Amino acid sequence: MRPRFIGRALQDESYGPRQSYASSGNSVPIGDDAQSSVYGLNPNGSQTRDTAYYSLNYRDDPHDSDFAGQSTPDLTGYGKISSPYLSEKRAAYAAPRQRSRKRALIIGGLVLVAVIIVAVVVAVYFTVGKSHKGSGSASGGVSHGDGSGETTKTGSTLIVTGGDGSKVTKDDGSTFIYSNSYGGIWYWDPSDPFNNGARPQSWSPALNETFNYGIDSIRGVNLGGWLNTEPVSFPFSDAPALYEKYLNGPIVAIDEFTLSQAMAADTAGGGLKQLEDHYATFITEEDFAQIAAAGLNYVRIPLPYWAIEVRQNEPFLANTCWKYFLKAIQWARKYGIRINLDLHALPGSQNGWNHSSKFGTINVLNGPMGLANAQRALDYIRILAEFISQPEYQNVVTMFGVTNEPLTPTFGQENLARYYLQAYNIVRKASGIGEGNGPMISFHEGFAGLSAWNGYYTNSDRVSYDIHPYVCFNGQSTDGYDTRATQPCTSWGANQNQSMASNGLTAAGEFSNAINDCGLYVNGVNLGTRYEGNYTGGPWPRQGSCEPWTDWQSWTPAMKKDIMNFALASMDALQHWFFWTWKIGNSSVTGKVESPAWSYQLGLQEGWMPKDPRKASGTCGNSSPWTPPLKSWQTGGAGADQIPASFSSSFAWPPTVISNVGAATLVPTYTQTGPIPTLPGPTFTSAAATVSVGSGWQNSADNKGLAVAIPTCSYLDPWVGTTDPPSPLCSGSSSKRDDKRKVFEAVITPAPTATAARRFKRDSS
Repeated sequence: MRPRFIGRALQDESYGPRQSYASSGNSVPIGDDAQSSVYGLNPNGSQTRDTAYYSLNYRDDPHDSDFAGQSTPDLTGYGKISSPYLSEKRAAYAAPRQRSRKRALIIGGLVLVAVIIVAVVVAVYFTVGKSHKGSGSASGGVSHGDGSGETTKTGSTLIVTGGDGSKVTKDDGSTFIYSNSYGGIWYWDPSDPFNNGARPQSWSPALNETFNYGIDSIRGVNLGGWLNTEPVSFPFSDAPALYEKYLNGPIVAIDEFTLSQAMAADTAGGGLKQLEDHYATFITEEDFAQIAAAGLNYVRIPLPYWAIEVRQNEPFLANTCWKYFLKAIQWARKYGIRINLDLHALPGSQNGWNHSSKFGTINVLNGPMGLANAQRALDYIRILAEFISQPEYQNVVTMFGVTNEPLTPTFGQENLARYYLQAYNIVRKASGIGEGNGPMISFHEGFAGLSAWNGYYTNSDRVSYDIHPYVCFNGQSTDGYDTRATQPCTSWGANQNQSMASNGLTAAGEFSNAINDCGLYVNGVNLGTRYEGNYTGGPWPRQGSCEPWTDWQSWTPAMKKDIMNFALASMDALQHWFFWTWKIGNSSVTGKVESPAWSYQLGLQEGWMPKDPRKASGTCGNSSPWTPPLKSWQTGGAGADQIPASFSSSFAWPPTVISNVGAATLVPTYTQTGPIPTLPGPTFTSAAATVSVGSGWQNSADNKGLAVAIPTCSYLDPWVGTTDPPSPLCSGSSSKRDDKRKVFEAVITPAPTATAARRFKRDSS
């Protein structure tokens, strides 16, 4: 993702600006990933940069000291990390006894009518409620003809399915007309809530049909800023705007941590309930209907760990966004859309950016709480995997991104590989029934580059790789879309093909239309922009005003066509993708979208996004097309789930070394003895919906406890940053946080002087 954060907390108990690698002037060689460069889409400006380098600057970076002027230690023997992408879910009744001939005739007549009704119901059920090629849904499926018209449930006036022009009834009883000219079929029967017969378009498999990864195209959007909030997607939402509301208060909202604190203190303004109000209104059922009608077949939904629980003084609204994720599963099922569930925010933060829970330092696999926080994260992966592996949900939630954007240059590829292997084993154990079951597992490449993962997880069961190729956070230029329209073709396509051939399914989990960093809060709250030269992580030379790039109401037809061409080239080159993001709300100040290059919905409405994404096919000239299929083991077939024992041994969990600490034995860990919280299923209001919603736990043999604190051990705050571990590591007294150790809080500071910057860089080496 793009830089969704603010400032940085220095590790020497002083503060400095949160710089990007673009502003620090550091670069990392691209190795053999030259064609996948996001930096390659940015022409050289007046910055001192070489286009042969990606830099670690594709987005702002809160911890330059973690790798400023130095390479990541080679902990594995697999080579140093180069980062081309960091550059920034009837009863039968007995017949009564016959007592008279007349009564028998009456009863006989009634039985005859009943038989006819049953015959009709059975016929409808097997033509509408069953698919000829179902994939084992919990409650059967639907196979529709051409999708026209509506099907009314026998014995009632409830419409349960329809196509273009049909009337849809929502949960609250209100209705709207479904407009989908691409053969999409919606299906929702309250008495059969796990029916998987819906289809988003004629060319996309219905939920009860097999999605052939590598052949069927993933065309998706993120539902960013909904269940995991962040300023760029969510400064606006509904009135009053939530982030904007707390820009000048005693607690400045710059991430969900501080937003939650500010809201909790604002009891008169609604307190934390404001967040649930946002969940209930920002994304609704009609968004899912519109997504299917836009020719899209997937959504990627960022979800934070506090959907499950919070601990200690964590301020997040716990256990609440989960019930809205359940609504997302229901709506996705209704319109035939598959879900990529992305665990977006981890305890302690996996990258220090504002979308990861709290901006500042990295505390997963890094620092004194790095191992304990990773243990918690793996537990949350397990809890989610157990839920979505249930037959009621597995045909809807078909992908699981186990961690969004872990920052490999901080903690090393070896430790990320260990973490990923442990996550893989956890997710596959959750299905409990062997290979080919449970979700596709998505690993973000961690800013190491796709080729860095060649040879990892061979013969795994359906592992895919995720990249986020943004182009707007590097060198800024006044060049327009007309000069960049086909550049994604030469920069991305070949690398995607190589990765699919070597590693398996490869998809862009995020990309946008932005070619510069203009837009409200794109870089973070009140951080300015590189383009206008007022970015606090600078210095950056001013290129001009951002107004022409954000005033979409003044864009000419020619400019919209150029943006369309850029979008089509990106889609064709990436092949499998999720645009960031579906919608951007209106600013409460200006009353309009202030980051137009990031909104798919606005682009559709205003004419710079394709109404049919299939139009992208062939934009790049098919000079290096992907030749399917994927290898058998990459799709769950022969040889899957047979990772070599030597690999499993080399990357066993836990790690032996934790970055910025040393031996893993020096840091506190949790014990797996706590009770496991099980996620609840949905509640259906229809009296007829008496079907089971699942227990929340697919594999009853998976009974290891939750990672919890050892009573005799000392622990630091999960967000403490790089500092010495608590001492003694384990004591005879109850666990207490060491109050003498400072926990850095978020602050906005001016840029350092040249002398201070040099000292900071030297001290961090």
